[in-house]
Amino acid sequence: MLFNMRAFVTGQVGVEKGPYLEAVKAEALRNGLDLEVCHVGKMMYAEAPDVPLGRILNLPITRLNALRRSVFKEILRIADKHEHIIVNSHATFRWRHGLFSAFDFDQIKSLRADFYITLLDNVESVHQRLLRDHELDHSLKDIMVWREEELLATEIIANVSSGYGHFFMVSRGRKAMSIKTIYSLLFETTKKRAYLSFPMSHVLDLPGTMAEIERFKLDLGDHFVCFDPGDVDEFALHTMALKAMEEGRTLIEARGPEGPIALKTADVAQISGDIMGQIYARDFKTIDQSDMIVSLVPELPGGKPGLSSGVERELHHAFEGGKEVYVIWACKAVPSPFITETATKIFGRTEEAIDYFRERKYIT
Repeated sequence: MLFNMRAFVTGQVGVEKGPYLEAVKAEALRNGLDLEVCHVGKMMYAEAPDVPLGRILNLPITRLNALRRSVFKEILRIADKHEHIIVNSHATFRWRHGLFSAFDFDQIKSLRADFYITLLDNVESVHQRLLRDHELDHSLKDIMVWREEELLATEIIANVSSGYGHFFMVSRGRKAMSIKTIYSLLFETTKKRAYLSFPMSHVLDLPGTMAEIERFKLDLGDHFVCFDPGDVDEFALHTMALKAMEEGRTLIEARGPEGPIALKTADVAQISGDIMGQIYARDFKTIDQSDMIVSLVPELPGGKPGLSSGVERELHHAFEGGKEVYVIWACKAVPSPFITETATKIFGRTEEAIDYFRERKYIT
């Protein structure tokens, strides 16, 4: 158990960090932990009752900075009264079209955070919440850029303040599962961190394979802090936009957290390069923040192994990064040397892997 845990959590507007972190707090309280969550934005509005909700960025930058410093002083006082604390903030904000930091280094260093975390969510989900809650002129491209800014700024804060190894990306995805991930990351620090690797886009029309992948995720999730690349998966938007352009459709329908949302085909096509590049970079960075990679290679119809190019690249990146590489080769075909020569160990079933991890004392 980790004592006196302090975490600084960021994320772009529209990720809806507040309710998410309150759910983490509720889980901590259920387990007898004294956790407080300080929401910088809410506290700034409480400090400035003359400012209408949603209009705080209309203030002069000097008053905005003074408000933030005052609120953070209060947070530091609160931190000394609780065993554990999470600070819900932003790393950056845009004021009259300029990009500014949303923190002061002296106060961040005084917080002495153990974890610096950026919460992520799919672009269509963030877009839907922005339309619902904010009078914010934006495009899908803006959302992609803001996400990268928040990630980079938070990682810099972490590395400067606490050194390498304290920054993590956590994807919201399915809320119950991701709350479990961040709770385990913060409070179950003896658990190993595992990146889950599996085929994605080319097995979507295979319900049996999808069910096998889901069981694999649940089984590993019971024992490790798991990072699931499928929690933020915008590749489907890319493919929908390509199909819509071929068919001459100007709109596509995506699924947001509150139901279907219509997106302009041209807007999605504009961010296709961002989607592909960010998937590549994000998956590798998530492997880097893990202790191991566990990859499921299911058997596809016809007896072929479900080994995508993405899975192969993830395995190779993990191997080159010195991570433990475990492969569940759940098919009859013989694995190639590119699997056998880089894997720490290969299993035939998930249950075999779990038994091995238990023997190694990785899990109980």
